[in-house]
Amino acid sequence: MLQIFILLLAKVRGVKEDYRQLLEKLQLRLGYQFSRLELLRSAMVHKSFANERLGNSALSNERQEFLGDAVVDLVVADLLYKRHPHLPEGDLSRMRAELVSSAALAALARQLRLGPCLRLGRGEQRSGGQDKDSLLADALEALLGAVYLDGGFASAYQVIEQLFAAGVVAAAGQYSDHKTRLQELSQARFGEPPQYRQLDVSGPDHQRRYTVVVSCGPISANGSGGSKKAAQQQAAALALALLEQDNSINDKRKNND
Repeated sequence: MLQIFILLLAKVRGVKEDYRQLLEKLQLRLGYQFSRLELLRSAMVHKSFANERLGNSALSNERQEFLGDAVVDLVVADLLYKRHPHLPEGDLSRMRAELVSSAALAALARQLRLGPCLRLGRGEQRSGGQDKDSLLADALEALLGAVYLDGGFASAYQVIEQLFAAGVVAAAGQYSDHKTRLQELSQARFGEPPQYRQLDVSGPDHQRRYTVVVSCGPISANGSGGSKKAAQQQAAALALALLEQDNSINDKRKNND
């Protein structure tokens, strides 16, 4: 009987040691070392585990998830705002929504190999909960909430910036349009943004045709399309082409001189 107890105790100790090593490796991948390891441990506790094994759902990671969700939203919004000073609010909102979506957060959680660290109830464990998007996304938010609680906002900002850096750059490419490029070029070259003015609207209600003109320094160009935005995009594309052509001519003149 004593031998069986000793074997069981050794097994429990082995499991605890293995889990401690999992958390140590997770901290290395995250680039953050917790001062209060209990915050990291609680961030990995799903409510199914808290109910079954701890007998108290309040001991799950849901409160940290709630906090982490808010911190991530703020940091990602700040990163986008600073990196893309000319993008309108609508584009920034869409970019942030994509970056903090459940699928995007789950992908980051997989990069951190968060799944094996999750403490799940038997049902969730059997149904593959360690690789479910929703559970991984929630756990990542809880983890980042734990970083905030442990190290403050500066530490959380640094960790989140590192995690989302590639996503912020990739998302920018999707919204890098002619209007944005013209805005950046106009600010750099002329010190002011381009000006758009509607010239005409034609066609029936279900098939409108808009015509606009954009003025950018000495350059102006007309564009048309089925919406104001499409017309502005076309006008911006033509203005960019004219500016590039003008720049090429100036370069040739300088070379000849």
